[in-house]
Amino acid sequence: MEFQTVTVERPEDTNVVIGQSHFIKTVEDVYEAMVNSVPGVKFGVAFCESSGPCLIRHTGTDRELEEMAVANALRIAAGHTFIVIMRIAWPVNVLGALRAVPEICGIFCATANPVSVIVADDGQGRGIMGVIDGLKPRGVEGEADQRERHAFLRKIGYKQ
Repeated sequence: MEFQTVTVERPEDTNVVIGQSHFIKTVEDVYEAMVNSVPGVKFGVAFCESSGPCLIRHTGTDRELEEMAVANALRIAAGHTFIVIMRIAWPVNVLGALRAVPEICGIFCATANPVSVIVADDGQGRGIMGVIDGLKPRGVEGEADQRERHAFLRKIGYKQ
């Protein structure tokens, strides 16, 4: 078995969700979950089909983001993996709806951070072993950091 690290490539102003699903209608159900969660959301989704013709299935509301999702799915190339690249939305806005999609088995990450995907290849297929999401901690937050966190969440409207 061989392991590979695949860097997800996307613009800094986007967020990404990577997960695993199990059925060809994933792209259509993810599309519906996204547009029903955030009016006007811009996104692309790609899904690695792992049986039958084994195609990268894709859709979205933004051609550029859809093409990026496809390019990343081709590099990851792990069965039943999906990737959503989005603008005008945060993962917190869509994760509930994505988790409710019946064929989604799990979410590996949902982030604006740099992401690397650890992929294993056994010669027949590929699978995601995990992801590296962002940077490692540089320390522990202090009281000033806590005040900044509290103020920031209220400033952007996530807490009152």
